[in-house]
Amino acid sequence: MGEGGRRFRSAGSAVVVSLAALLVGVLLNAPGLHKSATIQPEGWKRDVALAVTGPLETVSEALLLDRPRRALKAVLGRSDDDEIDTAVAVPEPATSEPKPPPPPMRETFTPERKLRLWIAGDSLVVVPGESLLRAVGSSPAIEPVGRVDGRIASGLERPDVFNWFTYLREQLRKKRPRAVVVMFGGNDDHGFMTGLPSGTDTGPFGSPTWTAEYRRRVAGVMDSITRSGAFVVWIGLPITEDTEQTRRYDTINAIVQSEAATRPGRVSYLDTYFFFAGDDGGYAQYVSDDSGKLVKMRADDGVHFERAAGDLIAHEVLRRLGQRFDLTS
Repeated sequence: MGEGGRRFRSAGSAVVVSLAALLVGVLLNAPGLHKSATIQPEGWKRDVALAVTGPLETVSEALLLDRPRRALKAVLGRSDDDEIDTAVAVPEPATSEPKPPPPPMRETFTPERKLRLWIAGDSLVVVPGESLLRAVGSSPAIEPVGRVDGRIASGLERPDVFNWFTYLREQLRKKRPRAVVVMFGGNDDHGFMTGLPSGTDTGPFGSPTWTAEYRRRVAGVMDSITRSGAFVVWIGLPITEDTEQTRRYDTINAIVQSEAATRPGRVSYLDTYFFFAGDDGGYAQYVSDDSGKLVKMRADDGVHFERAAGDLIAHEVLRRLGQRFDLTS
């Protein structure tokens, strides 16, 4: 065989080895690839990714090639990274017995018995949550139970991305808060839900079937928190630069507000819409403060908040907590 033939065979062997190594690498990481495919936005790209990664994960499990990844995740304390949890675990609504009366108002908290406060939600809660932590930093009667628990791209529509229903129950048992500030819905203005009850489906966003299921999830979150003994302040979604998105947010806000109204003394809905509206009632990135000075309230993406907006929301949250509890004794 000539020198050219040997080179060709060597190159061919290198390609085969490279392809084999690539296949092994894919099989070793198949669980993670399948999880990444699952949490993609609805559409043909997600469908194709699931069609490819599903069989790969099956082969990986059959050949035990998923074991090294699982072992490494366990060592790192991240065993649930590849799990796809779509269970919407919410309390059963009370139907056969009357709703309990509102709890006594103005429960007292002191430096000896502090109000345990937890802040959680999607990425929209981060800035106002940080403002709230700064505001309560000097309060002798309020004790935050950790940092702001804001999860990017999460919500109540897609528990496969992040399962708030499971996580809420875990954290309520662990942290034992008496007041919980939440903000959800920023990523829920779509028509695609996971974790649906078996045999059910939902129509497009805002349809009767979608609304009924989203209402069930909102009510479940409220009941999970209030039945643990905590008071809820639910921050409503703001007006945004995108008019159509604002309309979708209005749909979500209407559901949350109506559910909060059925739980007086236990849930307080904080409407933020007109906090950040301009003189014409529409979206405004800059809003005048009490002195008439224009202050930047909204981030450049037209959705998220700047610190000044977070401070304004935090002030209103504290006012709600002050109405519900005695924090001055």
